[in-house]
Amino acid sequence: MEQVHKKVLAKPVSIFTDIFGLSRILAVTVVIFIALVLFLAVFWFIHSAPPRTLTISSGPPGSPFAINAERYRTNLAANGVILKILPSEGSLENLQRLENPKMKVDVGFVQGGVTGGNTSNNLVSLGSVSYEPLLVFYRNPTPLRLLSDFEGKRLAIGEEGSGAHDLALTLLETNGIQLKGATKILEIAADDGAKRLTNDAVDAVFLMSDSASAQTMRSLLRAPGVQLLSFEQADAYTRKYVYLNKIKIPEGAFDLGKNLPAQDVWLVGPTVELLARPTLNPALSDLLLDAARDVHGAATLLQNKGEFPAPLEHEFKISADARTYYGKSTKGFLNRFFPFWVASLLKRVLVSFVPMVIVLIPGLRLIPAIYKWRMRMLIQKWYRSLLHLEREISEDSTPAHYAEKLRRLDEIEKAVKQMKVPASFADQFYSLRGHIDYVRAILTARTSVG
Repeated sequence: MEQVHKKVLAKPVSIFTDIFGLSRILAVTVVIFIALVLFLAVFWFIHSAPPRTLTISSGPPGSPFAINAERYRTNLAANGVILKILPSEGSLENLQRLENPKMKVDVGFVQGGVTGGNTSNNLVSLGSVSYEPLLVFYRNPTPLRLLSDFEGKRLAIGEEGSGAHDLALTLLETNGIQLKGATKILEIAADDGAKRLTNDAVDAVFLMSDSASAQTMRSLLRAPGVQLLSFEQADAYTRKYVYLNKIKIPEGAFDLGKNLPAQDVWLVGPTVELLARPTLNPALSDLLLDAARDVHGAATLLQNKGEFPAPLEHEFKISADARTYYGKSTKGFLNRFFPFWVASLLKRVLVSFVPMVIVLIPGLRLIPAIYKWRMRMLIQKWYRSLLHLEREISEDSTPAHYAEKLRRLDEIEKAVKQMKVPASFADQFYSLRGHIDYVRAILTARTSVG
């Protein structure tokens, strides 16, 4: 094995010793340094390659979360990335999966406010992708104005772990309605709660898109005797809970012909954030945000065109990669002209190998220059000693001192002969030895005369 290593190093080492004029030790050092830089570049090139599979935690089947995840999958598949979808009970379960290192989940939809202020530093946000209004459908002979009007009624607030459940509890408690009071709180699935409201088995149902299907919401909007609560205190809610937004549903927005709703309706709700682990590959972060623009960028009942995705920072910090993405007015040059995987490959080449070249070329030019400077200084050092000795011979004509000067000349010659000089300095080396012989001849002549 040792012989193999010597053979591998022999050729590059000989290049640096013969062409650059380096000593063998320095040449070996340079070769090892180049090999190390090359190894690091190759390692980074391989390590930074984006995986071809991602996993997203979505929501219950039929919910907007689940539907949007399917649209993400189609979008990513066009770029050669497979998106695996894990159904869930909603935002809270998505958050728990992302925070659990044992769960193989990369990203997930999470509505604002579900953390209760206990945010994890192990997660980052890729930005908000949509509004998530709380819809409160109810039955009552007369319209209700405030959440406090629901005290003493039967309320279906969704299953534990759903975004509707957590937000409903927060807002009800803010209005003085307790879980164990006169009000009957039913923690049941969104679709089950909607059916019970239709059958007059509950007085109100709290729904959000992370757990309720779009079909369920449309059916309640048209159900006889069922009304949608307008949050007249929306401004107060948004000031008390900074993650909430005031959302307007204009008159007739659901059905212009039937004028549904019959007047403007004000809703409150957080935004849905696309959360990820910090280890998410930067190229896949950009690809996910491209998909988010395609899926969430159109104008809808709740938002303007191009409003989402947006770098709205609430409970989780926007990732550095996402900030860079939002800061760009257009796609990068490579992404505009090449498919995703080709652009990713070219970017990795630029990031991995171009810095290597930038480091090595000046370094390789600098090392010989430093070495040559050192050799010149060493040769000049012995020339200075030789000049000083010759001057002493001229000034001091005492024969008794010639023996001491001869000893010093022998030491200079011995030190010069032990120097390891590359071929590029052979002329200066042999010139120095010739001048040593010249001084020796002067000293010998003086000794003979004396």
